Amino acid sequence: MGKSKDTKPAAGAKGGKTDKTDKGGKKGGKGGAGKVDTESSDSKSTKLKGAQSINVRHILCEKFAKSEEAMTRLKNGEKFDVVAREMSEDKAKAGGSLGWQAKGNLDPAFEKVAFELPPSPVDSPTVERVKTGFGYHIIMVEGRK
Repeated sequence: MGKSKDTKPAAGAKGGKTDKTDKGGKKGGKGGAGKVDTESSDSKSTKLKGAQSINVRHILCEKFAKSEEAMTRLKNGEKFDVVAREMSEDKAKAGGSLGWQAKGNLDPAFEKVAFELPPSPVDSPTVERVKTGFGYHIIMVEGRK
């Protein structure tokens, strides 16, 4: 957080070019170099502070039509965890919870969308849909740190 420490890449977020070339992206040890890139994007588009990890839930549907049905249910006010338990096709049936996930642990397309979402509660979630090799994910974030 502080500007005086050289060891934290987040302190130089405005000049992300140096960190990016130093560590080569994903091989930054603690994931610091990746944070610089995302933090710059987040501050422009969503005004969220960059996070190293998120508490994330998802609903996974193989077919677009099924994901559309889940989105409709969410828009009609149903709780995210209820819709996830009933409609998600993944093995995690805990209301779609993936728990706390650090940067670099998720599918790149999923991660890009998830780290840009603001935190929201399950009873009125802010969601986005993204397609990955696994299918269509409807994503919500409960917390950021």
